[in-house]
Amino acid sequence: MMKRNLSKKSINFVGLLTLGALILSACQPQVIPVTGDMPEDAPLVAEPTLEVKETEVIIQVAKDPVLGDILVDGNGMTLYMFTKDEPNKVNCAGDCLAAWPPLLADGAVTAGAGVDASLLGEAALPDGSMIVTYNQMPLYYWVNDINPGDTTGQDVNKVWYVVSPAGDPIGMEAEKSEVLLQVYNHPEYGEILADGKDMILYMFTKDGPNVSNCAGACLESWPPLLAVDDFSLGEGVDDSLLGEADLPDGSKIVTYNKMPLYYWVGDAQPGDTNGQGVNEVWYVVSVDGEVVMGMLVDDEVEYEY
Repeated sequence: MMKRNLSKKSINFVGLLTLGALILSACQPQVIPVTGDMPEDAPLVAEPTLEVKETEVIIQVAKDPVLGDILVDGNGMTLYMFTKDEPNKVNCAGDCLAAWPPLLADGAVTAGAGVDASLLGEAALPDGSMIVTYNQMPLYYWVNDINPGDTTGQDVNKVWYVVSPAGDPIGMEAEKSEVLLQVYNHPEYGEILADGKDMILYMFTKDGPNVSNCAGACLESWPPLLAVDDFSLGEGVDDSLLGEADLPDGSKIVTYNKMPLYYWVGDAQPGDTNGQGVNEVWYVVSVDGEVVMGMLVDDEVEYEY
């Protein structure tokens, strides 16, 4: 009797366990295989995406009460130009870049109102990164500018300047053009040609029209008056007589009345004419472009042509 009751209880217990297992199984989520074909009715789960925003470099115009319209960045920090840089070339490195951090081209460069977008560009820095340029000149910050609108880097060492919307340095003193030729009133030879510092100029009578026959040691004793890009002429100099001729090294010597012009190494002071008549082929030059071989006679000069 006892044995029969135990068997019946055991059967009931096993039934309860089986029922519990079925209930738990029904509560579990459906498992979709990660290999093989995906069931057509399987739900699609979108993968998470990260939105990447590109950095934007903004250049805009700010009005300074003293300097006028100047270039600043998007936060109003003043930008500067280094006048020792060259077009699209950075000549600031090392400690210079520590004091004058570059405006890096880390993203899209945008021109604000008043900024000429066609003047924007980039140039390489020594480490390979890129600096923003404007009118082909690299742009920098100044480490001592703390707040927007600060311009404490202006005119530092006479080479750092704020930048105008036209891409020019603001406040930089215009360099005076070099006086190439002027008239020197010599007490013995009258009005003769000299350079802008009153150093006397000579002609070599063995030269030909627009041809220099002075070379090697000759040019060491008689340095040429070299042509320059930016120059002016003193009063009394005939610009129609001005020209250039080639030298052996490819440089250009200034000519006057088609004859090359030289200095004499033995002239130490302005107005010296120690080269006059040397070897009877070197002579000072009149304002008419002729060699002067004589001296003043009754306020007139004796010429030999």
